Amino acid sequence: MSNVIKFERPPEPKVPKPKKTLSPMLRRRLTWGVLVLAFVATWAYFTLAGA
Repeated sequence: MSNVIKFERPPEPKVPKPKKTLSPMLRRRLTWGVLVLAFVATWAYFTLAGA
């Protein structure tokens, strides 16, 4: 055990990674795909369940 004070630098903060964004065309296609899928699922439910 010694009486020497060690001065150390604090660890550098990590730089956050930039978020990956979708291209506008891919986002538009994904939106339309989800809408079409919702309509198909609704049609299938009412057709097969007979509600």
